[in-house]
Amino acid sequence: MTPSSTPTDIATTSASLIASNGSNGHNGSNGHNGANGHNGASTASTVQVRFPDRHEREMAQDEEWCEVAVDGELRRIRFHDYHEVYSIPTLYEHIFYERLECASPRTVRELLEQALRADGVDPASISALDVGAGNGIVGEELDDMGASTLVGIDIIEEAADAARRDRPELYNDYFVADLTDLSDGDRAALAAYRFNALTTVAALGFADIPPLAFAEAYNLVETPGWIAFNIKDEFLDKRDSSGFSRLIRRMLDEGTLVERARRRYQHRLSVAGEPLHYIAIAAQKTADVPLEWVRELEE
Repeated sequence: MTPSSTPTDIATTSASLIASNGSNGHNGSNGHNGANGHNGASTASTVQVRFPDRHEREMAQDEEWCEVAVDGELRRIRFHDYHEVYSIPTLYEHIFYERLECASPRTVRELLEQALRADGVDPASISALDVGAGNGIVGEELDDMGASTLVGIDIIEEAADAARRDRPELYNDYFVADLTDLSDGDRAALAAYRFNALTTVAALGFADIPPLAFAEAYNLVETPGWIAFNIKDEFLDKRDSSGFSRLIRRMLDEGTLVERARRRYQHRLSVAGEPLHYIAIAAQKTADVPLEWVRELEE
């Protein structure tokens, strides 16, 4: 990779400061209308972002960071500290999409849409659970695809606040909940949507979403259903012994999950400007995941 393709050290972005109506729990929101144009009044504030210097760039992907100056206050933020990233309007998009050229939401959506159309399924029939929904970038892709119902879930309250701030009419509902410890009320409310699809993008493999959380979300999708996700390519290597890798391999081997399309692609650049390759998968659910499988991973 040539030096010109390495992310520059300092950049300035205009951050939209939009009032949030954040509240705890899930938000029976304004209602998704299958259309673009999620608006919000905003004022601008200057945010400066500095990536590590060249001698600082040797680090694992889950340790990457940047320094952010917001109205004169300097903060170092790890990319995986999502509560901090989401608390600053437009910072997530600036880091991952403008600077590091993330392609995953579009790639996963395209793969899912390709699998749906190959099977003669109208995207308008999709009721999707967006796991690790963040501020709604993946949901926006599903909206563009034509999905009729979109429900987001994230464990981070700041993610829900950011979704309401940045895309206030995107989701029919948004839950702030721990999928490994759902309340009876949240479980019943989620089940009432009768999901026939699940998406999770850039959230698997680094312990952001543990295997049990994925299994619980998966089991909220009706059978047959559609599952679309991505993961760093090395996590699907047979030599990888992490819990999620072993769970996915068992699901595929047992036929609980039937792969319909796969694509290896450049997820984004690292802070050093090197390509990070992921695998996107679109698959059909044929049965629930026995939770005993997950418990066996913990033994």
